[in-house]
Amino acid sequence: MEGTKPVNKKLAAALSGGAVLVLALSGCGGDGNEKLDSWAKQVCDAVQPQAKKIESANASIQKETSDNSKPEDVQKTDAKAFQDMSDAYKAIGAAVTKAGAPDVENGEKKQQDAVKELNTISSSYASLKKQVDALDTKDQGKFADGLKDIATELDKLGKSGNDALRTLEEGEVGQAMARQTSCKAATAPATQS
Repeated sequence: MEGTKPVNKKLAAALSGGAVLVLALSGCGGDGNEKLDSWAKQVCDAVQPQAKKIESANASIQKETSDNSKPEDVQKTDAKAFQDMSDAYKAIGAAVTKAGAPDVENGEKKQQDAVKELNTISSSYASLKKQVDALDTKDQGKFADGLKDIATELDKLGKSGNDALRTLEEGEVGQAMARQTSCKAATAPATQS
């Protein structure tokens, strides 16, 4: 199994870099704004279970890559993890849609951009799942190469896109979200990335 091990590690590293994009929350305190606080609570409460789902998908890939795993096992674990992540980002997008625009300047644009991005991330994970499903587990070399491509995609996914989310979470929105217990709970494990 030597062939896939370094690649698995690369996959795990790429994944942990970009997994919890949505929780890059910043700022604390600030003056309360009831409308905004209620919006933030709705989003944070919906995000928390999804963040846990993303985290556990991430952990399952990390675990599978640290063992001497068979390609079939790696394939199965990664495919499930990518599906879970795809579902989680889609659910977060739906939660932001349902919450409506935050009560800030350009709130509607910020909301729409964030939802669009979350849905794009969701689609990207869904297509990574298809890629993993299509890998040839019988041929160690081909499997390792396929994983390498997936790790590269993951890396890009992690780096690409949290501009809209960052925009959504800057200023008053970020402060309101930082005041929510559910967002604090959700962000705690993501601090290493």
